[in-house]
Amino acid sequence: MELTRTSHATADDGTLLALHLTGDGDAAPLLCLPGGPMLDSGYFRDLGGLAAHRAIALLDLRGTGASGTPADPASYRCDRQVADVESVRRHLGLDRLDLLAHSAGANLAYRYLERHPERVGRLLLVTPSTRGVGVDTPDEARSEIARQRSGEPWYAEASAALARVQGGSEDEADWVGISPFMYGRWEDDVRAYEAWMNERRDDALAMAWGAEGAYDPEATRAALSAHADPVLVLAGAQDSGNPPKVMAEVAALFPHAELVVQQGAGHFPWVDDPERFVELVAAFLSD
Repeated sequence: MELTRTSHATADDGTLLALHLTGDGDAAPLLCLPGGPMLDSGYFRDLGGLAAHRAIALLDLRGTGASGTPADPASYRCDRQVADVESVRRHLGLDRLDLLAHSAGANLAYRYLERHPERVGRLLLVTPSTRGVGVDTPDEARSEIARQRSGEPWYAEASAALARVQGGSEDEADWVGISPFMYGRWEDDVRAYEAWMNERRDDALAMAWGAEGAYDPEATRAALSAHADPVLVLAGAQDSGNPPKVMAEVAALFPHAELVVQQGAGHFPWVDDPERFVELVAAFLSD
């Protein structure tokens, strides 16, 4: 098993930012930005064993995990945390960062690339959020993916919950009820993983992350269109939250991006099938 070392970078405002490093200590690590929004990086686990192929650095965003709590709650906003990523880059002593960003964390990666284009090398977007780039996900695209699971014993209940959510329900039970559609398999270990994450979610932090001013899709899209380095967008074939058709639109924003769809996977592909996840991404990161 790879040993994990934790170090702390200091943000511009003095907040301590925890980095959990695993893998070859002599190699430049892949900096991993978590989603949630605002989940601590523990949900990444070991990314399916990716550290055996590439050193990884899991960042706990400010106010999460082993990172410090900032004095200014407004600093949780996504665009405000761009400076934290830059502080981490300096802490690691790297001229450029290779980035992995998952889900909502992709919005932070987009904004970092927008402001520091010369500091970004390879970019791996795993089931990325589209909010920061202004790409819409139609309800029918989500429903189309969900219907693929019609043979599952939990489908009728989850489908009814999805219909209510799409109708505007804010009932927490309905949102919990659609959880099976976020995974390629809904087995005991996956249920436990989802429950573990739900215990760590903080709605107040998530709201602060996406507060007004967090995103500027027009400026961000212009920056992405100028990114000259390789980009890999990895979609889960059964991810009803970020369907592959929509992930293709994200890939199209970059001049040198490839879309890869992991079959049998949902929004957390390293959980559904870790070996396949590593197989799909390791070659991209080592080229």
